[in-house]
Amino acid sequence: MKGVLGRLMAAASLAIACAVATAQPADLIVTNAKVVTLDAKSTVAQALAVRDGRLLAVGDAATVGRLAGPATRSVDAGGRTVIPGLIDSHLHGIRAALSYATEVNWINTYTIAEAMARLKAKAAAARPGAWLIVAGGWTEQQFAEKRRPTLDEVMAAAPDNPVYIQLFYNSVLITPKGLETLKLQAGTPPHGLTVERDAAGAATGWWGGSIVNISQLFDTLPQPTYQDHVAGTRQFLAELNRLGVTGFVDTGGFSISAPQYAALFQLWREKAMTVRVAYHLFSQRRDTELADYQAATQLMPMGFGDEMLKFNGIGERITLSMYNNNFPNEEVKSRFYEAIRWAADRRMAVTVHWSENSSVGHLLDLFERVNREVPIAPLRWSVAHLENASEENLKRMAALGVGWTVQISTYYNGDALLARTGEAARRMPPVVTARRLGVKVGGGTDAHRVASYNPFLVLQWLLSGRTVSGLQLRSPLETPSREDALRHYTIDAAWFSFDEHQRGSLEPGKLADFAVLDQDVMTVPLERIERTQSLMTVLGGRVVHAAGPFAAPR
Repeated sequence: MKGVLGRLMAAASLAIACAVATAQPADLIVTNAKVVTLDAKSTVAQALAVRDGRLLAVGDAATVGRLAGPATRSVDAGGRTVIPGLIDSHLHGIRAALSYATEVNWINTYTIAEAMARLKAKAAAARPGAWLIVAGGWTEQQFAEKRRPTLDEVMAAAPDNPVYIQLFYNSVLITPKGLETLKLQAGTPPHGLTVERDAAGAATGWWGGSIVNISQLFDTLPQPTYQDHVAGTRQFLAELNRLGVTGFVDTGGFSISAPQYAALFQLWREKAMTVRVAYHLFSQRRDTELADYQAATQLMPMGFGDEMLKFNGIGERITLSMYNNNFPNEEVKSRFYEAIRWAADRRMAVTVHWSENSSVGHLLDLFERVNREVPIAPLRWSVAHLENASEENLKRMAALGVGWTVQISTYYNGDALLARTGEAARRMPPVVTARRLGVKVGGGTDAHRVASYNPFLVLQWLLSGRTVSGLQLRSPLETPSREDALRHYTIDAAWFSFDEHQRGSLEPGKLADFAVLDQDVMTVPLERIERTQSLMTVLGGRVVHAAGPFAAPR
């Protein structure tokens, strides 16, 4: 009887508390909107209200309107679509931010002339002799000319600056002034790089190489100052806000060690972050990975941090010897197992870069071995990439509770993939199958060296199945609905940082993270989705980006 009475009293107390809370006015109300909530019922509402950084109400205009008070800010969305803040489940954002203030990006440029104009503008604003760096995130197929810029075009745009241009991790171009600064010769590239030549055998100015060699070359470039790091981090987070992004999972990267986190930590201390970040530790040294993890996490347990910045586990490279290794021997697998078993014992999330379905069994065998000793489903382990995942291996992942973060590589390499693998390419990545089997799928970019950080490009690719050249690659059988595609970039992506109960959908009680878009991604023609921008991005009830009709008067 006491138990029943206690529960009744608790319920009554909760009801009273809710009634008192509801009686208090909202801080912000957005009305006249198409609110895509992504709740369990796929509700589309007309308005929402925010108080103390959380959603107070989501519903019809009349109900929400009654929550307004004298100090409430009311925003008329003008019939525009409101979506939950976008979450990139696999972004090398901390690294991208470090040099963002000193780099040139070619996102949403559609001709070589546009790309050269950005280079020229950066040269005009840069310090005399300053490096101009395009670190990636573009492809020649995005240009109408369907080719890379030539050395002559680059030099015409920036004749007085050393210039470095990187295409994925495949090719680089360095102008003569850059070669002189680095004490290199055009005809004799560093070890592991090769001179690229045209059909007539003449050097093009481009060098080819691998991810390791090109990363090593990039690291020889003059480094931005700490002030540049801070400025770049502010600018990059603001750029993500412009695209409706309010969170990302950072998966480390090459040359990203402890000192490279200082700028982000400074903004966190200053409460100046405008994007929520959950970060992983990426191994940097061979054969000392476990010792390095142990040293780095002594005072940083899983989840350490707050709603804006927190430690989210290890990966995407756990050990160097297992990274991109399709034929690991027992010693390599033993070292990898030791690291992930250590992580499991400490309740840490693990994410692993793996590209080939034919060899992912090595990884899943080790996951299953750990799972027999320490259940890993509660730990939110995940596999990144694996665009050609088979149904059999997706079933193994589902049985383990392992998630899958899907990036946009087949958008860029789909033409070559089709030529190499034939019709099998048309089911890559099999996101519909994964969802049917119960595998949590997170959308992401893998930006910014190998892809654009534009989330709407990912959504367009998921829905259209077309590559950057316009080739219709993916079949309708593996093409999600617009709502499911958006879920992969919101509520499903939040799962990978244990946040799906806090954000990712627009429901009362959740964090007030949302974006008011300049076009309706639920109905706009597919080929226009990538051009979508946010006119107002809200993070925890705070407006962090405003443009167009919502921009503050000057």
